[in-house]
Amino acid sequence: MRTPVFEYTKGMCRVDTSYCPGCTHGIAHRLITETLFEMELIGETIGVAPIGCSVQAHKFMNIDMCESAHGRAPAVASGIRRVHPDKVVFTYQGDGDLASIGTAEIVHAAARGEKFTTFFINNCIYGMTGGQMAPTTLLGQRSTTSQDGRRREQAGAPIRVSELISTLDGAVYVERVALDTPAHIRKAKQAVKKAIEYQRAGLGFTFVEFLSTCPTNWGVTPSNAMKWLADNMITYYPLGVLRTPEVAK
Repeated sequence: MRTPVFEYTKGMCRVDTSYCPGCTHGIAHRLITETLFEMELIGETIGVAPIGCSVQAHKFMNIDMCESAHGRAPAVASGIRRVHPDKVVFTYQGDGDLASIGTAEIVHAAARGEKFTTFFINNCIYGMTGGQMAPTTLLGQRSTTSQDGRRREQAGAPIRVSELISTLDGAVYVERVALDTPAHIRKAKQAVKKAIEYQRAGLGFTFVEFLSTCPTNWGVTPSNAMKWLADNMITYYPLGVLRTPEVAK
């Protein structure tokens, strides 16, 4: 009898995703849904996905999902959580969506201490819309709107969103993780669980940033994308916990 080395989590729908080869959105999806299943919260969760590569997340995650306008997922999640205080509510947002178009929404949701969780996918670029420079694009990184690489004097420095959110009193838990190695992925799952636990305890806003890859718009192979993340992104966006409930008191 063969022992399975991989099983399809019941938190995911049995369909092919729309993500490009080597994209780590699928890993993030699995970590979130697998954790919810293990916590027996699949039927008690509502997710919100805005415009972006995750716009079809409702087809992949086997939970109640709704869509929002570009950048407005935190506003929608705030309303859902207030109407359904017994539910687990989360937003799933990319860096172009959250760090640019929806900056005001995420900042004020965190400042108010809204009791939902945001899972922030940071791949340093706009994915779905064509590979444009995002607020998180690294200095020197090329994109369709920064052909010679991002320049500080023209676009400023990349925004460290987790550090920004961690300064707001309503945010009780903020952690940055990466999806490039098995060890980092295991730590990412632990962060997902902590964020949900703190939300269920009613402590305030929780935030997990996933450093992710975008091989298609970076113009590299999937394997080289993992190396580029490790060599470039983690240097500028260091991993770790930036805020805990103890600090937030």
